[in-house]
Amino acid sequence: MTPDIGKAHPAAAESIVIPIGTDRIEADLRVPEHAAGLVLFAHGSGSSRFSRRNRAVAEFLEPRGFGTLLLDLLTSREESIDVHTAEYRFDIPMLGTRVVVATDAVRQRRDLERLPLGYFGASTGAAAALVAAAERPALVRAVVSRGGRPDLADGALPVVQAPTLLIVGGDDRRVIDMNRDAMRRMTCEVRLDIVPGATHLFEEPGTLEQVMELAADWFRRHLTRDR
Repeated sequence: MTPDIGKAHPAAAESIVIPIGTDRIEADLRVPEHAAGLVLFAHGSGSSRFSRRNRAVAEFLEPRGFGTLLLDLLTSREESIDVHTAEYRFDIPMLGTRVVVATDAVRQRRDLERLPLGYFGASTGAAAALVAAAERPALVRAVVSRGGRPDLADGALPVVQAPTLLIVGGDDRRVIDMNRDAMRRMTCEVRLDIVPGATHLFEEPGTLEQVMELAADWFRRHLTRDR
């Protein structure tokens, strides 16, 4: 059942724990009534599930009928180390595996198992999302990257099957070039949208709102249709 886009629906909210070997990562889950799909958020370098920008995007998607899972990619121990050394934030294979583990955990829940899945990745989190999409092609229907580094997904790029939207700020020239290079290696449906006047973090007035609209439209197209 496709929800009335734009109409608010009460959301069930909970914090969940996902086992990672002998440790765990944490996530915040919100699922509106009659959700059309579930979007897993992979944060960027040095950030967490409390990322202000990712939470803003999640809050925009929820009344439009999408559940959201804001995910920590590092354990609390790893975060305490990474804040000083930055040794984990660019470990894309490990981060991609964390997204895969979270995806499998979602699929094991009876209340979520039927929801079409999408990924929203920011910065290095976009590379992790693409690695996971390549690992779970039968499950992931769409990927959105905000200011992402898809180039860091490397060998996973030609394997991704999910339609992918790359959103980059118009003033983020170096990252635009990286995204164009990544596009040339991808074989799935892929689109690059450039937000004029935006820098890497989309801090300029109105630019993050454009990201929200683009992401919502992409997920509306690819998560609410039969495949």
